[in-house]
Amino acid sequence: MTGEAAAHSWYDRELHAEQRYVAELYTRLRAERARVDERHAAALREHGGTLVDREAEVRMLAKERARLAVADSGLCFGRLDSVSGERTYVGRIGLFDETREFEPLLLDWRAPAARPFYVATAAHPENMRRRRQFHSRGRDLVGFSDEVLGRPGEIERGGTGDAALLAAVDAPRGDGMRDIVATIQAEQDEIIRLDHPGVLVIEGGPGTGKTVVALHRVAYLLYTQRQQMERHGVLVVGPNPGFLDHIARVLPSLGESDVVFTTTGGLLPALQVTADDDPAAARVKGSLTMLDVLAAAIADRQRLPAEPIPIELSGVSLQISADVAQWAREEARESGLPHNEARAVFAEIVSYVLTERAAGRIGRGWLSPSEHAAWEQLKRDLAVELAEDDVYAAALEALWPILQPEELLAQLYSSHDRLAAAGGDGVLWRADGAAWTVSDVPLLDELIDLLGTAPSRGDGTGGADRERGADVAYAKGVLDLLVDRADHMDDEDHLFAQDLLDASDLAERFVEHDTRELAERAAADRDWTYRHVVVDEAQELSAMDWRVLMRRCPSRSFTIVGDLAQRRSSAGAMSWDSMLEPYVPGRWAYRALSVNYRTPAEIMEVAAAVLAEFAPEVVAPESVRASGVRPWSRKVTPDEIAPAVHDFLRREAERDGTCAVIGPPELPGAVSPAQTKGLEFDAVLVVEPERILADGPRGAAELYVALTRATQRLGVLHVGPLPGTLRTGLEHGQPKHCPSPR
Repeated sequence: MTGEAAAHSWYDRELHAEQRYVAELYTRLRAERARVDERHAAALREHGGTLVDREAEVRMLAKERARLAVADSGLCFGRLDSVSGERTYVGRIGLFDETREFEPLLLDWRAPAARPFYVATAAHPENMRRRRQFHSRGRDLVGFSDEVLGRPGEIERGGTGDAALLAAVDAPRGDGMRDIVATIQAEQDEIIRLDHPGVLVIEGGPGTGKTVVALHRVAYLLYTQRQQMERHGVLVVGPNPGFLDHIARVLPSLGESDVVFTTTGGLLPALQVTADDDPAAARVKGSLTMLDVLAAAIADRQRLPAEPIPIELSGVSLQISADVAQWAREEARESGLPHNEARAVFAEIVSYVLTERAAGRIGRGWLSPSEHAAWEQLKRDLAVELAEDDVYAAALEALWPILQPEELLAQLYSSHDRLAAAGGDGVLWRADGAAWTVSDVPLLDELIDLLGTAPSRGDGTGGADRERGADVAYAKGVLDLLVDRADHMDDEDHLFAQDLLDASDLAERFVEHDTRELAERAAADRDWTYRHVVVDEAQELSAMDWRVLMRRCPSRSFTIVGDLAQRRSSAGAMSWDSMLEPYVPGRWAYRALSVNYRTPAEIMEVAAAVLAEFAPEVVAPESVRASGVRPWSRKVTPDEIAPAVHDFLRREAERDGTCAVIGPPELPGAVSPAQTKGLEFDAVLVVEPERILADGPRGAAELYVALTRATQRLGVLHVGPLPGTLRTGLEHGQPKHCPSPR
């Protein structure tokens, strides 16, 4: 038998053995799934124990079912062989042999023992001799690649260790981002498993996998810190809804569901964003100077009367003077309470002055302050009468009105006078004050805290409290009836109903418990706080945006993903240091990704020429592969654009994968560069790049984004002269050598 035939024979035997093992894993998975399904069905039928305990059991088993369901495809990624001969299989979830003291049959990729599968190299073998990576289609194992570790010069059987990675990056793109759990690279794994309790910044150019690394980091944290994380969940903030749709399946594919996905515009539930700001307004709204503007806008509504306000109280003519209102206003402001809650302090001072003066006049000649009990009773009666007086209520509303965030901000925007009084920039004015933009969200969120809860009329208790009190009163009546029925019993040692529970406990039995999943409850609750927050395209967030996010995560546990070179927002981050130090001084770490796993070298050369022009200090990431297909450009007339786009779409429809046209807003079917941030397509056609570049540094950043969305093919249609930097890139020679991904 020749050497080549022997190698094929060995490979076939090894492949068949691995196929049998993977088939056994799927058999174990089916048995485990059947066991959990049976327990779940039993829990749904169960009537014993408390309702809370039963719900907890059902939810726990539902999560376990979801964890097992994600492993239908690509269950096992490969095998590690240690220098001592021990074999360890690594996969999407962990499976154990219960008959052998829970011996691991398959190791969860997040387990510490699985780390060498991603980081071992010939120079640093991590006590391993071989890494075997499986190539699967669905449940079928179709091949493998071996890397022999720690033995320089030894010939590897079965191919190179880069085969799985290159197959993944070359594969046609589908409708959404895929997990990379089978092909995590060493630089990515180091970030995913980084033990850092504060803020982690992951910066990388296009295609470096920073987003998917951040999502895998979340899955890792949920695995290693399950108890701390699952009670509060995780928030993932992305740049636009299309991006969120693109990444939404990654975490569920890894068995994690306690995650809320939103844009910054969605951080206030039920608020509808319907408009866009121009760059000047967005820059002003995003700056911290807006804190002073908002505070001044509130203070402007805390008025003093231009003329004394007459009040009739028990036949006595009184008035709220400017002096009284000023005293009350100073006391209310110095209380430190939010505006709406400080109204009670303002009203208390005004009420005190009016009732004191009225009591003095009413009691003149027959009642003195020394008769304490009678004096205080008279003032209490007067206070009740005052609280029910419509003129007094109107005066309070005029001097210290109850304010709602949306109403206050809308009135500020639509009034030149109010803007001037608050020190607001004139660019904030707009005719429709309630046409909300994304930049308004952090301002409204800030106002919620600055204004506080609006008190109800009367005794100051909210409707929920009154309703709760009514429930308790009803429950008390029920308990009294039970006691009455027991009166005829002769046994003096009998238990009364109150001996077992009180009225409050009984009322609680009738409260409807929230059975929604954690993510659904969190997304609907503005006051929900998360255990961890992921922020993607973080370079676009303003200083005011960061205040919102810090409120959502008091523990300051963040994974921040971005690329300062791609910043297009005029209010975005100029540096990570300036944005984060005010909130987490000394508690943030920085990691950079330098290898481009998405964009082929031919396309990256074109994009790098643009990057060098507007951000010469930034080094473009090096591509892991070359596609062999050069980007192309074509000059067209305005009338030729539509037919050329049609031809591009027709050709791409005959291929597998996805495509996008990035161009002017008036071009049918085109998307803007901003709408494609974080997305990837097999083929991209950029139309009229000269118009994108015309927007200055922001336009250059947008063109850089547009050019780096393609994973295979890039075309450019231009009407005017091709911009110099772009022409340089398109006319450049062959790409340089692509580095090894490991």
